[in-house]
Amino acid sequence: MSHLSILLRGACACLLGATLSVHAQTQTSTSSDALVDPVAARQQAKEIAQGDPARWYREDTTRQAQLRTLQKEAGAALQEARNACKKAAGAERKGCEQEARATYQRDLAQAKAQVQTP
Repeated sequence: MSHLSILLRGACACLLGATLSVHAQTQTSTSSDALVDPVAARQQAKEIAQGDPARWYREDTTRQAQLRTLQKEAGAALQEARNACKKAAGAERKGCEQEARATYQRDLAQAKAQVQTP
């Protein structure tokens, strides 16, 4: 193994660690697998038992594909937020829903900006 490949692997590991750290810091207390719809959770468990799907390792090569993926992720986050809102007290539920929708709209706008930036 060349020195360059060792350095690249180390750099990738470092970036991954930093990304996961930032992601963990940005998670709110309402984010957990408990918020995933039970039907979706069962489907996910089946898929995980079969191993990583090949689609996880195919890069989105077009901007349109990248945008679709980001939109799908934003939609999943919105659904988890809505599930969390359903568990909130009645008085808090409306505000929670509004905040979830606003976050979704921001995520979509950021996704479009991210894909448009070369």
